[in-house]
Amino acid sequence: MIVNQALRFCSSASSGIRSTRTGILMNNMFNFQGVGSYFKFLMDQGNVPRHVMPWSYCVCEPKMKYILVTGGVISGIGKGVIASSIGTLLKSCGLHVTAIKIDPYINIDAGTFSPYEHGEVFVLDDGGEVDLDLGNYERFLDITLHKENNITTGKIYEHVIKKERRGDYLGKTVQVVPHITDAIQEWVERVAQVAVTPDDQTPEVCIIELGGTIGDIEGMPFVEAFRQFQFRVKRENFCCVHVSLVPQPKATGEHKTKPTQASVRELRGLGLSPDLIACRSEHPVTDGVKEKISNFCHVVPNQVICIHDVPSIYHVPLLMHNQGLTELFIKRLQLNLPEKRPRRFLSKWQDLVDRVDHLVKEVTITLVGKYTQFEDSYASVNKALHHASLTCNYKLNLNYIEATDLEARMQEENPVQFHEAWQQLCKSDGLLVPGGFGIRGIEGSNCH
Repeated sequence: MIVNQALRFCSSASSGIRSTRTGILMNNMFNFQGVGSYFKFLMDQGNVPRHVMPWSYCVCEPKMKYILVTGGVISGIGKGVIASSIGTLLKSCGLHVTAIKIDPYINIDAGTFSPYEHGEVFVLDDGGEVDLDLGNYERFLDITLHKENNITTGKIYEHVIKKERRGDYLGKTVQVVPHITDAIQEWVERVAQVAVTPDDQTPEVCIIELGGTIGDIEGMPFVEAFRQFQFRVKRENFCCVHVSLVPQPKATGEHKTKPTQASVRELRGLGLSPDLIACRSEHPVTDGVKEKISNFCHVVPNQVICIHDVPSIYHVPLLMHNQGLTELFIKRLQLNLPEKRPRRFLSKWQDLVDRVDHLVKEVTITLVGKYTQFEDSYASVNKALHHASLTCNYKLNLNYIEATDLEARMQEENPVQFHEAWQQLCKSDGLLVPGGFGIRGIEGSNCH
């Protein structure tokens, strides 16, 4: 029936019918799945003049696919690396991928944070000062993100309050639901369409990482927004991945699933059912543990995967692919891709992992800084040194020294710590001194 309608239209179009009513007909017809592709085929064959209708009428725009990554039990569980790895799998399938990081704190951005709060402040090409996870996205996916790819509670409330002051709400009472939640959804939809690659291609998949853990009071508006969002964009275009800790107490030696059960129960109670549960653990979990989580968390066993500690984060995309995640996302999001992957799929990542695992020569670099008690304070510097060492086929040993431990006054206050710091420094092959604010940073040095 659809094909007959299409052929009748083509016949009319070839006869010179170009009225507004024809445009309405085409719009109505393109609501049927697959007709857009059929018309494109007819145009390629020369059966439909391209000047009859604008190109936007003749090709169905593919629906954006959204993957929400949430966390449970504890923060800092590795959601950023897992979100980046999911993007890597889909990009390796030939899809254009973008990413959004949501931080539920009230700060407008990360620019005024102490590095001890959330690690380094990652600076984007457009000057945006954002969470360090956006650095992970850029490195894994080879994309250029923008400051609006980092959403905070402060940004959302500032946006809504400005609209209220302008009178955009026409005197209505401005509330968390629907005004804040609507603003979140609109922001995500708008930013997801922004190109992040040099070819200016519109992304096809948007990975969204929700910071913090499920149950945090500051994250509730975002959880509610995505509860509504899953119906706004339809189920086939939305997928939820929940990352949860599966601890293994030394006293018993067995993995405990209760924290994950409680976390998923809370997530489902808030209106979001996970399509995939990623179990973070120190050691691989057994199939029995996966089946137990499957039974109590309302997912099938193949939707429970294990992301255990690995020698480097470059193993994670391969670890996820080997557990069937690529095929799972293709089916769940109804991606128009063949289920069977090419023989050399992720070959670059496999080559990278092989190189990392078989490095023989070593180089020792010492980083002298102000925030050395928290390694994430220098995350980008750390990654740059590792990438440079890998390029030169060296395994990097990176040491951190507190700058004040090298000062003369430390020799009197704590001589042991003073001499150990200098000894460690003298054994290094290289030295790096990144910037720092205040008298303990570059403002207190004699270097100009």
